[in-house]
Amino acid sequence: MKKVLLIEDDTALRENIAELLELFNYNVITASNGKIGVSLAIKHLPDIIVCDIMMPELDGYSVLEALSKNENTRFIPLIFLSAKTERHDIRKGMDLGADDYITKPFEEDELISAIESRLAKAAILKDEINKSIDATNEEELKSLKDLKGFFNDNGELFEFKEGELIYSEGSNSNYIYLIKKGVVKCYKFDEQGKELITALYKEDELFGYTSFTQNIPYIETATAVKKTTLLGISKMELKTLLDNNHQLTLELIELLEENLSGVKEQLLQMAYSSVNKKTAGTIIKFAKKLNKKPEDPIKISRSDLASVAGIATETLIRTMSNFKKEGLIEMEGRNIKILNLQKLQEI
Repeated sequence: MKKVLLIEDDTALRENIAELLELFNYNVITASNGKIGVSLAIKHLPDIIVCDIMMPELDGYSVLEALSKNENTRFIPLIFLSAKTERHDIRKGMDLGADDYITKPFEEDELISAIESRLAKAAILKDEINKSIDATNEEELKSLKDLKGFFNDNGELFEFKEGELIYSEGSNSNYIYLIKKGVVKCYKFDEQGKELITALYKEDELFGYTSFTQNIPYIETATAVKKTTLLGISKMELKTLLDNNHQLTLELIELLEENLSGVKEQLLQMAYSSVNKKTAGTIIKFAKKLNKKPEDPIKISRSDLASVAGIATETLIRTMSNFKKEGLIEMEGRNIKILNLQKLQEI
């Protein structure tokens, strides 16, 4: 039995429509205003929503906007039901993503036909998605290379300017990302507000995986170091892939282990290394992440370098000045060029 959520503030009309839908063998849930309707939609996940526009608390447009932002309700078909007949009102509803628009008064057959056609369309789209997933499963994703190929074929494209925020600590972790082009830094702030970079990611690397299966909020903030293009897939989609490709799951576990080892190494370096060693190691790390060749010039802020090295910015600047005098690096503004990679590595 298909589930219909009916959101209508007119009591008599709401009861009449609910009775009609029940006669056609639908399981009907009713809401007397938009705010209650959004709550019930998230709780019950109906197969389709029939929603009035002019309502207290939240109007129909706001209901549609709220549901479209929720990962679990964004694809539920919605039919607007309203006495508004002006063309711009209809166009506004369709532009926001409504699936259909029925004006009052209406014939019973008109409403039932609209619901049936939208449910049929949703079923067809679901079949197509399942076929796509089945086809992917037939190919079987065995490695990270296969997974990255899946990102390239099916991922949603995101573009960010230099310094633009990708996600912030505490926000919902809806996506896992693959970097198509650019560099991303992840960081946290300590109690004094000092930024600590936790990881740097470059082209062809995955990030954003606080959890592969659960909707745990991001535990760090991510920003584009330079102009960056990302491919993202939802956690729901990734969970389906992992459920059907166990070898891929093992590959991702190994990736997490490598990242954990890198974090441990960084913490040990921050705790025990000399200032010279921290600075040299951090310059090399950024050079490898930002460029194809470590000796190519890099453009990075001194504060970013200092936060990764775990030293004060002033201390880092003094150390880099010494490196410049020794002929190890060249500095011009934010640009840094490694002149003697071997000696930096020896430090």
